[in-house]
This record gives sequence, structure tokens and C-alpha cells, in this order.
Amino acid sequence: MFKQLFDTESSTFTYLIVDDISKEALLIDPVDSQLQVYIDLLSSLDVTLKYALETHVHADHVTASGKLRQQFGIQTAVSQQCGATAADIQLNDGDTLIVGQQTIRVIATPGHTAGSVSYQWQDRVFTGDALLINGCGRTDFQGGDAGTLYDSITHRLFTLPNETLVYPGHDYQGRWVSCIGQEKAINPRLAGKTRDAFISIMQQLNLPKPKMIDIAVPANRKCGVDEETVLQG
Repeated sequence: MFKQLFDTESSTFTYLIVDDISKEALLIDPVDSQLQVYIDLLSSLDVTLKYALETHVHADHVTASGKLRQQFGIQTAVSQQCGATAADIQLNDGDTLIVGQQTIRVIATPGHTAGSVSYQWQDRVFTGDALLINGCGRTDFQGGDAGTLYDSITHRLFTLPNETLVYPGHDYQGRWVSCIGQEKAINPRLAGKTRDAFISIMQQLNLPKPKMIDIAVPANRKCGVDEETVLQG
């Protein structure tokens, strides 16, 4: 079972993967404001949440992973390069997570942030902010680097089969899914672009500072909850 959820305030996608046999489940990039939605959904499906995974330390919303840990006793997971030491599992490239009979593979895709990862499951890849539909994440904060992101996308994601479905961390145009072949062919920041050209494009974006970055980044390094609350919970 697979469900794609959407937080309208931050335009964030959250993904639920359920193993049909064991009824174990995981969430990718859960959003704090949607906590009750997740609790109700898990109850209605009668499944057991095992993991909450992050694609990176987010700057535009606070994660629900810590509160899900308090509620269900799950394990939280994030890249070791994120500096989110409160997470239970510090992920590295090539690691795998098992949910029932489902295997989720970690692909390091730094560049948007130093600790960005993607998750490959069956015929799809969850790319966070590394690769978006017809775009990619910005590279001007949290250790971001345009050249590194170009390498991550072209050497790691674009080497997946063309038919691999791309489920991004955000979309602002009402789109839900793409595929590797489409992004290779028509993504305006990447299709036919050299590494130097991509770096130039990213350097000229001049985007405003995310309005929640000063709150979200430190909170997300603590899995979205105060450390003392985590210990008490």
C-alpha cells in the first residue's frame, strides 16, 4: 500500500508505505501540522508505524517525526550528515530499511543540503528537495552546493531506469509525480545543461530566505520536539 499526502501550507508531500502482509508502515517527511491526520490514517488502516524518515533537515516546516516517536514508539531516521543527533538512526549511502517484506534503499543526494538523501522503493524514488518536478532544490543555505547537487542528480538519480517514478518533497504547481526519463529530457535546469551552466543557473536564482528557516532548522535537528520532552516521553 502506498499513499501520497500533501500539506498545503508548506506544499510538502508526505509518503506512507505499508507492507500488506505484516501491516508495518513508514512515513517519509511527515509534517508537524498534519500529525492528527497521520494518527487517524494509521488507525483507519490498522497498520503499525515503524519508521519516520527524513530526506533532509527541512527549512520550511517542522517535522512530525519526534511526536510520532512519542505517540507510537517508532524510530526516526535522517542522514548522518544532517547533524540531527536526536534521530534514532543516522543514515549513510547504501543503507537499507526493512518494513515487513519491503526494502527501502538510501541514496545520498547532497547539494540542496549537505545531508540530503533520497529513498528508492520498488519502481519509485522519493527525492526530497534534491530533484523536483521540472526543477530542483535551492543550494544557497545549510551547506548547499550547486555543483554537488548536479553530481547527485546526474550521477545518482539520472542513472536509475527512465521509468522510475519520481516523487518529490514539494510541488507548487499542483503536480504529483514525474519520472526519471521525463526529468532528464525536459527539466529546464538540467536537461542538456553542463555542470557549469547548472551552477550559473543556481547562482542567479536570488530566492528570498524561507520564512520558517530560523524556527524549522533547529527544531528539525531535534526531530521537531524539545529534547527534554523527548526524554520525558
